[in-house]
Amino acid sequence: MNNTTLLKFVLLLFISTTAIAQKPSGYGKPPMVSLSGTILEQNSKQPLEYATVVLTHLKNKKVTGGVTDIKGNFNIRVPKGSYAVKIEFIGFKTKALPNQNLTKNANLGTLLLSEDAETLEEVEIIAEKSTVEIRLDKKIYNVGKDMTIKGGNASDVLDNVPSVNVEADGAVSLRGNENVRILIDGKPSALVGLSGADALRNLPADAIEKVEVITSPSARYDAEGTAGILNIILRKGKITGFNGSLNLTAGTPDLLSIAPNLNYRTKKFNLFSNLGYSYRKGPGNSQSFFTNYKDGVITGYRDENRKFDRKNNNFNGSLGLEYFIDKNSSITGSFFYRKSKGNDIATNLTTVFDANRITQSTENRIETEDQDNVNKQFSLNYTNNFDGNGEKLVVDLQYGDSEEVELAPIRVNGNLSEQNSQVTNSKDRLLQIDYVLPIGEDSQLELGHKATLQDLYSDFQVRDASGNPFTYDPSNAIDFKQNIYAFYAQYGSKVDKFSYLLGLRTEITDIDLTVLTTNQKSDKNYTEWFPTINLGYELNDTDNLTLGYSRRLRRPRYWFLNPFESRSSSTNVFRGNPDINPMFTSSFDFGYTTKISKLTLNTSLYYQYSTDIMQRVSVIEDRNGTNVFISQPVNLSDENRYGFELTTNYSPAKWARLSATFNYFKFKTDAFNYTYTAANGSQVVTPLPEVNNSSWFTRFNARITLPAKIQWQTRLMYRGPQESAQTDRKSMFAANISLSKDLFNDKASLVLNVRDLFNSRRRETVTYNGDRSNPTAIVDGAFQWRERQISLSFTYRFNQKKKRQRPGGSYDGGGEEFGG
Repeated sequence: MNNTTLLKFVLLLFISTTAIAQKPSGYGKPPMVSLSGTILEQNSKQPLEYATVVLTHLKNKKVTGGVTDIKGNFNIRVPKGSYAVKIEFIGFKTKALPNQNLTKNANLGTLLLSEDAETLEEVEIIAEKSTVEIRLDKKIYNVGKDMTIKGGNASDVLDNVPSVNVEADGAVSLRGNENVRILIDGKPSALVGLSGADALRNLPADAIEKVEVITSPSARYDAEGTAGILNIILRKGKITGFNGSLNLTAGTPDLLSIAPNLNYRTKKFNLFSNLGYSYRKGPGNSQSFFTNYKDGVITGYRDENRKFDRKNNNFNGSLGLEYFIDKNSSITGSFFYRKSKGNDIATNLTTVFDANRITQSTENRIETEDQDNVNKQFSLNYTNNFDGNGEKLVVDLQYGDSEEVELAPIRVNGNLSEQNSQVTNSKDRLLQIDYVLPIGEDSQLELGHKATLQDLYSDFQVRDASGNPFTYDPSNAIDFKQNIYAFYAQYGSKVDKFSYLLGLRTEITDIDLTVLTTNQKSDKNYTEWFPTINLGYELNDTDNLTLGYSRRLRRPRYWFLNPFESRSSSTNVFRGNPDINPMFTSSFDFGYTTKISKLTLNTSLYYQYSTDIMQRVSVIEDRNGTNVFISQPVNLSDENRYGFELTTNYSPAKWARLSATFNYFKFKTDAFNYTYTAANGSQVVTPLPEVNNSSWFTRFNARITLPAKIQWQTRLMYRGPQESAQTDRKSMFAANISLSKDLFNDKASLVLNVRDLFNSRRRETVTYNGDRSNPTAIVDGAFQWRERQISLSFTYRFNQKKKRQRPGGSYDGGGEEFGG
């Protein structure tokens, strides 16, 4: 039995065992009734989301319940009988309704909760376990007390979210598809910055409250991101009083970080902040071994070994003030600032061999990159809930200014060879208006507009040791403008157990790219329509069905359009493509969720059809007698992708919590002949064969309580091999472990964390240049962004109370929410 078959067998055995261990229910059940109502805060009349409704049967003492949605509403189905009902919310007085005889559907109306003065010192929940909330168009993963991310960053958080993988180079994928849209608090943000995935490593994990995984986005959301959307929600205090936390982390390789989060809230305003400073050394490595062919005969070899020594000092801070104009409206202003300074040394040792593996030459190429990044963002939000019955107007304004300055001199065999520099500045503006109008008790209409405007300038210069351009000069400067204007409408309703949300979005895109050094222009202007359908059906209290359809697109980012060339290697480079077009995808998603005693199963079947897919293609270009391998993004043919996803959560005992995720997907890409025009004007045709391949990944997590209340957490990840038109990617396995102990009456926590325990998180690939059956070169590659990290993290909470388990915390809420 091979490793792949063995892993599949173990996973299926785990799922089967846990499912069989539960006694089926559903026979002889008494008739069901519904209990509904609305929970509001007594003074402000604001709805209390996640308030807990606990029902205890007066005869058999069985406990059930639910939590309120974003509007403070709940709707819970229970067997007929007499119940004691309690309404609970941390920091508020419990409301008890001791004897409720539920013989038919009942509505408790509006219930008001008042703050409990005795618990104002203990107002913030730091939940012990991560919970999952199922909505009509998304799944919400509360970060909770996930020990493996303590002292980590946003990339570590995303890598622990079901359905999501983070590659060795930081690229984020959703269900195996890297075209995922990442938002911060529902909007594009300077927190992601110009460098994309790299910037996520500078956002501390402790600042993140939850992550929304949106695989079938409604019309409210941007159409960008063919795989879907990941929305990172930052922490912001919600209860009256002053509270906060301080996290200190130290580790090896060198890691030192401090992250205070402070919040002060009164009945009239809420002042919140997220701060963080970190110093990191990030050693990494890569290898590329080239085997060159001519007419099927090996002509020589080249071995490139790179070592990365990275140092980074990063400070980021956000400060916001929310002012409550009255009980139904508020205005919030916030400012975000980040400054990071990096010093990266990439050492590339290249050895050239002849066909008999006799050394012909060696070269030691060292690129020293000093990088200064500054990101600033101003945001203003106005929210008006009108009469508090569901009508809502939200207006967002946002302005961002990001600048990166890079100086990267290169030395070859100890002598200065190149003086490279790049200056990039981006100014981003956003206007968004959303209006929700309730229609009756169970329906609502939503309308909105969004304008996103980006102006970006980048100047990339390559000069020799004397400051003069080379004969072949890869320098370039670009002026990039992208304006997107969107309008949407959607209508949602719930009829008994059936919910639906229908929407239509249009986006007008205007992209202008000018390569200033050559006056080359690339204009992309198009208007597209994006329908969305989301359906939900509650089979019973524990079983739910969802069905979603959406049309989405992937626009090329500026670095895919910018024809600059990377310079760490003179013979193995990446270059953008100004002629690349957007990619469009139609997605279908069918989901089923059930609970069987202590086991929760969440399954999905999905299908995606994409046109003009974007993929990196490698070609060989002859420059003065030297073969230069160039990787650049191109539009290929169409792709069909379909898959199956399963997430399980199982708690066999109070001291053990187990969860697993399994995702299998299959994809087919049509054959395609890519024609490339080399620098000398010659045409190079690269045949790309049909790809009909599959892959899978799985993740297993175990939380065990040891003696002395020490928490032990283990997280295992395995990703299967995958094949594309030119590249075969090998499988990968990684493991994280953590030990945690609470101190000082739960006011503090100490966490020992080991990421990538076996130092095995490496991306290994085999790339074929030219025809696979008759290649001109085969490249065996390996890349490891970060080596094994060991860290010790100490968190102290003041005016916060760490609660073991919120009553009813395992419930997923009393109904869906129509919008995002």
